[in-house]
Amino acid sequence: QVQLAESGGGSVQSGGSLRLSCVTSGYRPGYHRISWFRQAAGEEREGVATRDTDGSVTVIEAVKGRFTISLDNAESTVYLQMDSLKPEDTATYYCAAVRRKPRSRSGPGWRDTEQYTYWGQGTQVTVSS
Repeated sequence: QVQLAESGGGSVQSGGSLRLSCVTSGYRPGYHRISWFRQAAGEEREGVATRDTDGSVTVIEAVKGRFTISLDNAESTVYLQMDSLKPEDTATYYCAAVRRKPRSRSGPGWRDTEQYTYWGQGTQVTVSS
């Protein structure tokens, strides 16, 4: 069983930064893919960044160069560092995990929400212009 708890959301002005944390329990980096998703009001949930069991990381084009996903194994925490925030980044952000084979590398399918077994409760990010 994997448990995930996000924190770190808040309200910032355009151009600002936030670091989201996903504190995990039961998550094993070599056996679970872990991803960050976001959902804006009235929109579908979309994948933002992922870390697969081979250690590779991927971010979507819309946040490339601005968002970074990282793992602190000692603290069992996955971070999403968000810099140069834009109003269109406003959303509720979730972390999610799914069991995978070791040393797997993500293809585009990592963004499919239905495959994820474990979800956190979300944290709100609001970016004002």
